[in-house]
Amino acid sequence: MATQRKAAKSRRRTKRTVKRKRPRTSPPKPSRRKPARPPKSKKSARRKPGLPPRPQPAPGPVGQPKPLAGPIEHVVIIVKENHCFDNYFGTFPGANGAQLPRSPNPPPHDPNHEHGAWLTRKTTAVRAQFVERDIPAYFAYARQYTLCDNYFTDVTGPSTPNHLMLIAGDSPVIVNPHNYRLGPGMQPFNIPSLPKNLEANGLTWGNYGGYAFDFIAALRGRNKFASRQFVTDANGGRIPTVSWVYAPHHETEHPLDNVTLGMQWTVAQVNAVVQGGLWPKTAIFIIWDDWGGWLDHVDPENVEQWTDGTQFRYGSRVGCLVLSPFARSGYISKARHSHVSLLKFCVQQFGVVAPHKRVAAADDMSDCFDFKRQPAAPPKADRL
Repeated sequence: MATQRKAAKSRRRTKRTVKRKRPRTSPPKPSRRKPARPPKSKKSARRKPGLPPRPQPAPGPVGQPKPLAGPIEHVVIIVKENHCFDNYFGTFPGANGAQLPRSPNPPPHDPNHEHGAWLTRKTTAVRAQFVERDIPAYFAYARQYTLCDNYFTDVTGPSTPNHLMLIAGDSPVIVNPHNYRLGPGMQPFNIPSLPKNLEANGLTWGNYGGYAFDFIAALRGRNKFASRQFVTDANGGRIPTVSWVYAPHHETEHPLDNVTLGMQWTVAQVNAVVQGGLWPKTAIFIIWDDWGGWLDHVDPENVEQWTDGTQFRYGSRVGCLVLSPFARSGYISKARHSHVSLLKFCVQQFGVVAPHKRVAAADDMSDCFDFKRQPAAPPKADRL
């Protein structure tokens, strides 16, 4: 009996101390604690939990690089006329040249340099060349700075299509229009160009004596100056971001011009850049627009054809001299360059959109420069 009384007493104590849990009939009160935030990401903006990531900004236009943080503020493209590489630099030591009979200076006639003549050049081109005595300044520039011996024209024809390539990276023509002017019924070409893309980035350009700008609708009659104006502007230290500079007709070196006189005109342009204090921040390219009807021993690669199936690009080699405090000294560039490479150099330096896919795909002349070097001294006129 005593044992039974103890067990009953224990059951009553348990009933008093243990409370039965009842199921809830209403939702629980919201917690005052803030929900845990997702970890912050350095690559994405803060967003609410459960939402998809905020779209990232779209990339910039294709082909628009950031401008290089380099010292070049001005590019000067000096365009001379009608001499292939072997005709001028075939005897330069170390260059890929061929020795040919010496040409009289001035040359006695203007060789046929149209597209049709280029196609038969191996049997019809003039086999002759000038030597250092005729163009001593050009040889001096090549020794002090950079000479390109694998630089090609971009059209297998005369001046106009190659001038357009130097402005726009494109040419809707393969021959010279009559009298170098738009003929009856011809309209200016609606094609993109480096000058317009420079403007879009707030940069400047100038056409000193060139005629092919008037073949492009958006450039016709604009920023056009007399050839002689470049020396004035350069001496005053106020040239545009990119300058295209062309000589007066008797100093272009186009046959029947005296090539030594044409060279002296070029030296005057370079000296003006130096005298105006622009040398430390300028790159100067001296090039020849087309092959001129002279024989060059290197056959250019056929990478584009004209509408009749004949070779359009590349044309024959021409000389290219690169002058700058940052041009490699005594360097002969073996890389393949062409006229559109100069546009690519500007695209890279100034961060503008390439005006044509040829420019976007082109070499940018970078092997000709060393921007970490001790800046080279300017050329001295009394040594030329």
